[in-house]
Amino acid sequence: MYRVYRMKDAPRQQFRWAPHVAGAAGVKAKDYEPDGEVQADGDYDAWVRLRASEHPLAVGDLLEAENGALRICKYVGFESASWVVPDAKSAPPVQPEQPAQPVQV
Repeated sequence: MYRVYRMKDAPRQQFRWAPHVAGAAGVKAKDYEPDGEVQADGDYDAWVRLRASEHPLAVGDLLEAENGALRICKYVGFESASWVVPDAKSAPPVQPEQPAQPVQV
């Protein structure tokens, strides 16, 4: 069983024209929308099953296996991917107040 995530249109245009980079892709959750599940024995089986549906997988779409492994659909096949978790914006460090120095007269 795979969960299907569809890449939104704006990021898809950037992804389509970006040069191919080998290795695990970092993907942002904000660029994807969940689109159901597909019962399949593997990545390519899922691709074949969805190819015959109303919504075939497109370049940039993701498949998430039951164990959480992500695979991204590229022109050259499927490659590993992982969710990019944005760093939490932290407040600037607070400077401790300095004790008042006694004034010598």
